Amino acid sequence: MKVVGSKWWVLAGLGLVVGVVLVFQVAVRQMRVGVEQALGPRASVGSLGVGWSGVVITDLRVRAERPRWPAEDELRAARVVVVPELSSVFRAAWRVRLVRVEGAYVSLLRKRDGGLQVVPGLVRTEAKPEQTGRPVNIGRIELVDAAVEFFDATVRQPPHRMRFERLNAELEDLALPGLDQPVQVALSAVFKGPKRDGDITLNGHVVPATRNGELNARLTGVDLIALEPYLLKVHEAGVKRGTLDLTLDAKVEHQRLHAPGVVTLKDLELGTGSGVFGTFAGVPRQAVLASLDRNGRIELKFTLEGRLDDPKFSVNEALSLRIAAGLAESLGVSLGGVVEGVGGVIKGLFGH
Repeated sequence: MKVVGSKWWVLAGLGLVVGVVLVFQVAVRQMRVGVEQALGPRASVGSLGVGWSGVVITDLRVRAERPRWPAEDELRAARVVVVPELSSVFRAAWRVRLVRVEGAYVSLLRKRDGGLQVVPGLVRTEAKPEQTGRPVNIGRIELVDAAVEFFDATVRQPPHRMRFERLNAELEDLALPGLDQPVQVALSAVFKGPKRDGDITLNGHVVPATRNGELNARLTGVDLIALEPYLLKVHEAGVKRGTLDLTLDAKVEHQRLHAPGVVTLKDLELGTGSGVFGTFAGVPRQAVLASLDRNGRIELKFTLEGRLDDPKFSVNEALSLRIAAGLAESLGVSLGGVVEGVGGVIKGLFGH
């Protein structure tokens, strides 16, 4: 009898294990369907694995709506890892220890009216009910070896394309849904150019809900040919070579922005174009060449200030005016015509 009883216990145990495995597989399939539904009809997931250590999604893809969108995909990610903190199940707020996105690709579109679109396939236009669930705290989000393509329809048709590669970023301490706590930001990327590549870094912290924070941005050795549509009008001569450096130290406190910076143009060589009557960024070409002959570079200092909650304050216009004034002072030319050309550069770099 003891032997028979033992067999029953073994069979019951095996049945329980099989049942748990089947339930787990069903849960994984349901989670995959739920993820794909949440991502939208143009999204697909290669595989979704769930274990005690977290959730792993591979071959995530959100296809673009062609031909309206300038790229084949809005979003791709080779691998996404989400590591929850299991002990938070018994706390007032969920906590996710890590979200790691590897081998991602994102395409952005700036429309003719200046509006910026980021993965529109994930955006829902209908009103959403008020969220009443538990808050979520994310310890760290890592973006590893990503690529970003920025398409700008405000400067030409088809949209001008700029590409950033080897983008690595870390965001720390995100409190959802309020986003009312400081988020640490660290980002680095390579700005691809036709003749040379530049470097971009961004470091600091920001409170998304209030926009308070401090951010330090650096652009080094960016190929001016990649920025040519922002610098030149249709009738102006082209850029044969040259680089742009930019430093910007921005601080926002109680909606007031204070951001001193420096723009430097180096190794600039212009095309022949309209000869002595040509212009570069709205400035007489001969004045630019004369300055380069004297100094080998053009350095422009500016300070950007204003209230972000003032509808009359435009970051683009204010920064354009500051840089235009610096350029005019450096070259000894009038301010007229400079604002439009340099303003185009700032719009491309910073958006609205």
